[in-house]
Amino acid sequence: MRESDYPVVHGADDILRSLCDSVAKVLHLATLSKLSYSGMVQRISRTCLKPDIGCFVLFDGGFSGLVVMNFSAASAMELYGRYMLSMGMSKEELASAFTSDEVGNVLGELMNQIIGDFTGKVSRELQTHITQNQPKMLALTKHVVLSVDTHLDQPEVRRVTFQTERGNIFYLEMAIDRTEFIRLKDFEAEETDPDALLDQIRSDMDAIVSRPVEQEDLLESLGM
Repeated sequence: MRESDYPVVHGADDILRSLCDSVAKVLHLATLSKLSYSGMVQRISRTCLKPDIGCFVLFDGGFSGLVVMNFSAASAMELYGRYMLSMGMSKEELASAFTSDEVGNVLGELMNQIIGDFTGKVSRELQTHITQNQPKMLALTKHVVLSVDTHLDQPEVRRVTFQTERGNIFYLEMAIDRTEFIRLKDFEAEETDPDALLDQIRSDMDAIVSRPVEQEDLLESLGM
């Protein structure tokens, strides 16, 4: 059989859909609330960190890419608050501002869990392997264009709109190498256990809530 006879099973937008599903699943499990994302995706020219809180993570391996999440202050505080309340913290103990280190720590670790779930699916469903760096999260007062995505040979850049249960908006942006995964033989992809994922989220969160966010070094590295 010629290569052109094999069906293309995954392209850039299929990979994006898988990532969006990971965002929705992890945040739902962590915050015990409903989240949704738009049925439409935007094709954009470049990724950008935006106010009020921006977070990015790089991955490499079977394919390379960059994931950015931009939260409004309202969406950041809603997700942070719902998670901490689900962990048993009282409302009086919650941070009062989105610029708090604790808010950045929590959102950064949720981002880490999202990418971890996504890389696991890549391994199972695409039969390849990617690694990630530690997500970088910081409060912003202006836009920061991430030139790191120019390292991609033929970048595919997309933006998807998410909405929290209270109607607050945040955005996911992804830049990856133009790629297609073509099925050469049949295989079965194993499903993840939601309970195991939730246990992992809570275990990791317990370890990072008091960890400071190194924003000054990150801002300096971005030329700010």
